[in-house]
Amino acid sequence: MALDLRGGTALITGASSGLGVEFARRFAARGSNLVLVARRVDRLEQLATELRTAAGVEVDVVPADLGVPGAAAALHREIAERGIRITSLVNNAGFGSHVAFDHADPARMTGEIQLNVLTLVELSRAFLPQLLQGHGALVTVASTAAYQPTPGMAVYGATKAFVLSFTEALWAEARGTGLRVLAVSPGSTKTEFFDVVGTEAASVGRQQTAGQVIDTAFRELDRANGKPSVVSGVRNHLLALGTRLLSRRALAQTSARLLGDVRLGRAEKLASGADRL
Repeated sequence: MALDLRGGTALITGASSGLGVEFARRFAARGSNLVLVARRVDRLEQLATELRTAAGVEVDVVPADLGVPGAAAALHREIAERGIRITSLVNNAGFGSHVAFDHADPARMTGEIQLNVLTLVELSRAFLPQLLQGHGALVTVASTAAYQPTPGMAVYGATKAFVLSFTEALWAEARGTGLRVLAVSPGSTKTEFFDVVGTEAASVGRQQTAGQVIDTAFRELDRANGKPSVVSGVRNHLLALGTRLLSRRALAQTSARLLGDVRLGRAEKLASGADRL
């Protein structure tokens, strides 16, 4: 049974580029109104104009930096003051770093945890009571990085492992309520992710498009008894399953080879490696 989003309102974070833009277009195409959140207000306004014209839906723009403490509470207050009831939430905002942990910038590392984990949890908690009253979706963007340790991207991989486990737990708690909960794990994807990372060394294997990732997410959301999580791309799915066959030691060593030796500046990757870990 396809997910009916008509008349609802979806809050989408990280909506100024990449997966966020594609999520917004797909929700709008299904008749959902939108609240678009990101730092770059010019891009949000441009997307809002496009979707109001193309889909005839209401679109609110809320510029915000979700990578700072208190951002989730401030966003929740702003939306409440506008009188908007949220029926779907897409936790898409996030970023990663590719550097040896002892060389990582402490402030950037803290911001990564804040955005990828703390803000995601706080937003989910703030809006969950509203979500449970309707028949929308709560979607989080995890990563194939969630399925194994990621040397060189230690903090990023750990945050995505958290997101995966957290979302699967919410899926179990929400069963029977009408809310569909899903963690979608992309591999390497053609977005601005690697511009933020600062290197293509973390990109392993063939890249998918943002549209392909969103197709995967909606195929699962459209199933009445869908799974709590899905990996985008057959190859990525098989590689994620394959991590169950290796020891933790072997996984860490293999990931280090795939992602390159950040300490020595090497970017050697195996041709058979997983898309963005």
